[in-house]
Amino acid sequence: MKKWIVYLVRCTDGTLCCGVTNDLSKRIKAHNSGKGAVYTRGRFPVHLEAKSRTMTRSEALRLEILKWITKEKLL
Repeated sequence: MKKWIVYLVRCTDGTLCCGVTNDLSKRIKAHNSGKGAVYTRGRFPVHLEAKSRTMTRSEALRLEILKWITKEKLL
């Protein structure tokens, strides 16, 4: 079973982007080459701010959704 993590990256404009991956170094490289999430394509390079412990994919997706909900409440 693959291990998944939730991560936060800070973009060059100071915004944060939350994501889920099972290969963090590959995902950061994708963000920094303009091939990551649409949100980060015009905002790279990105820098890793935080990452979670490893977990199942469903746990990681649930945590990612909770982070988005919390972010919306803070706005």
